[in-house]
Amino acid sequence: MLPPLPIGEVLRDRYKITAYVGQGGMGSIYQANDLRLEGRLCAIKEVHNDESLTPEAQQQARDQFYREASILARLDHPNLPKVSDYFAIGERDYLVMDFVPGRDLKEIMNEAKQNSSFLSETDVLSWATQLCGALEYLHSQDHPIVHRDIKPSNLKVTPAGVLKLVDFGLVKLLASDERTVTVIQGLGTAYYTPLEQYGGDSGHTDARTDIYSFGATLYHLLTNEPPAEAKQRFLRSDALKSMRSINPAVSANTEQAILWAMALHPDDRPPDVATFREALQPNNNLLVRAEGETLVVQPIIRLPSLTARLDRFLAAATLGLLLLAVLLTIFPFYAH
Repeated sequence: MLPPLPIGEVLRDRYKITAYVGQGGMGSIYQANDLRLEGRLCAIKEVHNDESLTPEAQQQARDQFYREASILARLDHPNLPKVSDYFAIGERDYLVMDFVPGRDLKEIMNEAKQNSSFLSETDVLSWATQLCGALEYLHSQDHPIVHRDIKPSNLKVTPAGVLKLVDFGLVKLLASDERTVTVIQGLGTAYYTPLEQYGGDSGHTDARTDIYSFGATLYHLLTNEPPAEAKQRFLRSDALKSMRSINPAVSANTEQAILWAMALHPDDRPPDVATFREALQPNNNLLVRAEGETLVVQPIIRLPSLTARLDRFLAAATLGLLLLAVLLTIFPFYAH
């Protein structure tokens, strides 16, 4: 791992490092001033190339970084920070995006926990609605984009109350042939990671991977406790605590929707974010069945209205009478 950049260093004669924000497995994040646009603050994500790779593989990784960074730069959504630049210096690649002021949801949740209280369900669902918008936008791109690292610390609330999904570190672009390519290698954070993501790049991840992480994030925000990891839940069916046993103020509807999102098998989750958004709404027409201590949540299959069924019955009866009349007319003819 290369050492972080010193405060005051200027990149590309434009971005002056003013603060060190944090470090991950593949690099660092900085706050910087844009010297060309006075007063603009940037967040700069630094990516270190894997020195264990051959020179050819390192160049391929860098070429991939440029291709995918260019796609991220074209994204434009109010709940995503705008990516404005990308470049390489030596062994480091850089992604420049808007700096998002405010606090992340992990900080806000921890503050509530220190005060022996919980975040209000109203606030959490309001943030969830905004996150739904960002994920629907990412998943609806020509090559759908899966984030793979949704968690409270990657969600920031600005002073104006706007939620931002701030870290693109593990974004994956789903190519048209259904193969998955990665901007930066990684497995996400265990508490929010579904089973299919443990396969790394050999595992099949899609939009439902983000839905699991989304549900796990809401579980944590509403209970002040991270959910049991998917691997533990696979081995022990009772590993995941009931949300309402931890925080009785959580509505049954919200708990059921979150459990649906956190189903271990992707096929058992909401098929898309729009469906999960609907499930989080009151009066969402979900049918809940209790199987032992496990809640199974599925959309209600609505039966046709009584009027519609009566209309179909009358139509069938009329057709039957017509056929009977024809048979009665024909039968005497053949009888002779």
